[in-house]
Amino acid sequence: MTLMTRTGPAGRWLVLLSVCLAAMTMPLSFTGPAVALSRIAADLGGSPLALNWVTNAFMLTFGAGLMAAGALADNHGRKRIFLAGLAVYLLAALGCMLAPDIVWFDMFRALQGIGGAAAFAGGASALAQEFDGQSRLRAFSFLGTSFGIGLAFGPVASGLLIDTFGWRAIFLLVAALGVAAAALGLRTVTESRDPDATGLDWAGAGTFTIALAALTYGVLQAPQSGWADPFVLALLGVAAVGFAAFVIVERRVRRPMLDLTLFRFPRFVGVQFLAAAPAYAFVVLLVLLPIRFIGIEGMSEIKAGQLMICLSGPLLILPLLAGQAARWIAPATICGVGLLVAAAGLVWLSRVPAADGALVAPLVLTASPSMSPQG
Repeated sequence: MTLMTRTGPAGRWLVLLSVCLAAMTMPLSFTGPAVALSRIAADLGGSPLALNWVTNAFMLTFGAGLMAAGALADNHGRKRIFLAGLAVYLLAALGCMLAPDIVWFDMFRALQGIGGAAAFAGGASALAQEFDGQSRLRAFSFLGTSFGIGLAFGPVASGLLIDTFGWRAIFLLVAALGVAAAALGLRTVTESRDPDATGLDWAGAGTFTIALAALTYGVLQAPQSGWADPFVLALLGVAAVGFAAFVIVERRVRRPMLDLTLFRFPRFVGVQFLAAAPAYAFVVLLVLLPIRFIGIEGMSEIKAGQLMICLSGPLLILPLLAGQAARWIAPATICGVGLLVAAAGLVWLSRVPAADGALVAPLVLTASPSMSPQG
């Protein structure tokens, strides 16, 4: 049960526009700094580990905060969490733009991830309350397309902004889209909450965040210090203990942040693997390839952004094609074939020289099927 008053038909589509504008900024927030990393390093300095946190700080806090933000939205109001998240997200983006050194920049990136998680969780929850039936499916397909637009055009837009105005300009683009989303959401999103919500699972959120942070820090520190380094081993140990504690906590609370009983169902486990596989085959490349193209191969930011369209552009089309194909072909078959083709693309990509023409086909092959399961 949810307490809310729905908006009219026209107002619902304005709610959708607000949430989609906010969603469009999320991919920009990790592809843009990846393209700009060499310029950021030149201006702010920092060790290789500190520069790794430029992207990882955002993705860590965003991923760790999503479940907790969803619970907060149910308890305190979806509109309130959506707008509060956008406010934190925008202030952190401005902080990144004005950061005096890499340490401050990384802290603002972590804060930006927290705000982004709250904005996305609150906005998606509000969207689910405004639409139902087939209109809800269409609304969430538009939300997915917004992510696709951000992924497809984020690298090249970031490259153009960096080349013309400098790396700080990419955060102005994020801020402009965020301000538009907040202004529209303030006027159109209807407040709603779950009257049966029992509060945030603080123990679950805390243990999960600590475990994920320790694991990320340990994996980033290991190449510099070695996997046998005592500090790295301690971090990995903290991560293992944290994840074990998270499982224990979630089994005992009345309304867990993550219902672990779902893992008894093979179909649920399969869907989680289908979400994880494209992340490893696709999202990681969105971050690493611009760094290689610019920092190692010596490409310009614009050229690197253009090449990245080969990887991210298919996201605009293939989920729709996969959805249509599912009318005649079993979704499991589409997913399985797609992942096999993605694997072939990754092998091909690992063997070609880093030349413009040679990269196009393997990038398209890697990106295209990796998005099919989500379609």
